[in-house]
Amino acid sequence: MSLIGTIIIGFIVGLLARLLHPGKDGLGIIMTTLLGIAGAMLATYGGQFLGLYRPGEPSGFIGALVGAIIILFIVTRLRK
Repeated sequence: MSLIGTIIIGFIVGLLARLLHPGKDGLGIIMTTLLGIAGAMLATYGGQFLGLYRPGEPSGFIGALVGAIIILFIVTRLRK
């Protein structure tokens, strides 16, 4: 996936992660986008590096969502 594709998927994933993560996190739209991009990049490049999936597979989107939720969990814990 290209870098632009990763950013677009990251934005969508950031929104979904905020919907799925319970509690109030107080992040704005920019932080949500950055959260999703970080989760997407973590899952995309980390999952491919570990050989969990190949580029373009649907599991990459699920991995990006899980990565974004993990990052969101860490960010909310650090902010408290």
